[in-house]
Amino acid sequence: MFFASDNGAPCPAPVMAALAAANDGPAMPYGADPLTARAVAMIRDLFEAPGAAVHLVATGTAANALALGAVCPAYGAVFCADQAHILHDECGAPEFYTGGAKLLPVAAPDGRMDPAALAAAVDRLAGAGVHAVRPAAVSLSNLSELGTLHTPAQVAELAAIAHARGLAVHMDGARLANALATAGCSPAEATWKAGVDVLSLGGTKNGLMGAEAVVIFDPARAADFDRRRKRGGHLLSKHRYLAAQIAAWLEGGLWLDLATRANAMAARLAAGIAALPGGRLLHPVQGNMVFATLPAPSLARARAAGARFYPHGDGHGAVRLVASWATTAAEVDGFLAALRG
Repeated sequence: MFFASDNGAPCPAPVMAALAAANDGPAMPYGADPLTARAVAMIRDLFEAPGAAVHLVATGTAANALALGAVCPAYGAVFCADQAHILHDECGAPEFYTGGAKLLPVAAPDGRMDPAALAAAVDRLAGAGVHAVRPAAVSLSNLSELGTLHTPAQVAELAAIAHARGLAVHMDGARLANALATAGCSPAEATWKAGVDVLSLGGTKNGLMGAEAVVIFDPARAADFDRRRKRGGHLLSKHRYLAAQIAAWLEGGLWLDLATRANAMAARLAAGIAALPGGRLLHPVQGNMVFATLPAPSLARARAAGARFYPHGDGHGAVRLVASWATTAAEVDGFLAALRG
């Protein structure tokens, strides 16, 4: 009964098989191998973006920080949701890789930035003149940190505010597969067609051992990104092992199948919690994360039964439960049974 994080899930068999196949014999290093070329081409095809610059990295933190470094100068500001992963969970990496840019939180009661609050925050800073950092980028997460979905229309509304003021738009897509599985739109519709300039495409939370991609839809924004990646320590010499994971993940729509499984288990979990005495869902369940409050005795019984999960916020019975592609119905039902006692 592991609901601590989708990062803790194992790799699916097709990904492990692809890694084993990639391990057969030598290959040119630093991305000059056929597997990397194939993975890059697959991402471009998937996003209907033949001219996009695609760079593979090993972690989501690197993807976000390097992507923001490409669109925000050291004297710039990145506006993000007040719960954003880049703000709270990346140990200052975005600030480091931008050379000192500021991350400025915007009110996002359900994980999604309020458009009016974003516009006001940008305009307020833009009027401060040379004594303040310059508004440079907006970063949004899909799924959000509270498990909520940004629809293409919602992305487009935030992007229009950013672009009208000359700001770039970055999307943290650590759980983009889960968002797409719920929204039912295409990858292109969820990203560049809605106004996203740079995407951090996450695979690690959706079954990969460790592989992400920075997708820069406008090649003009990609100048020297290859050097940024190298300087940041993410140009892996054995690049084929990143590419093998990505290619296997995308092949035949596996990435969406995995996300759909995770979302279904989260929905099952949410329905069970909502039916429990004292159980209450805190946010809409639109992907693979469930935020809820539960009675302390119920949580104690679940922990005693071996369930793993994190508290949420300041505790007081609030928890975050994350389903992965490997979560089973038996795990969910066992957890709910332990809560009921």
